[in-house]
Amino acid sequence: MKLKLDLHEVYNRGEEIDRALRAVIDEAVAKKVRLVEIIPGKGSGALKKHDRKEIKALYHRVEKDSDNFGRVFVHFRWK
Repeated sequence: MKLKLDLHEVYNRGEEIDRALRAVIDEAVAKKVRLVEIIPGKGSGALKKHDRKEIKALYHRVEKDSDNFGRVFVHFRWK
């Protein structure tokens, strides 16, 4: 199962980005999803600015899509 988060609508609103990120990460953890695809939007840099340590602790790794710079994959590892 894969979850998808499209941030196009909130690309310049920091608090909404935080809420959306937290919601999709919480859902991934609750459902033990292995992959979350994030589409950052217009490239304002807001996604990088809102990187939180408590969220980083929940996932295994992040991968940028080499074919499409507008996508980021967050991988989870479950035991």
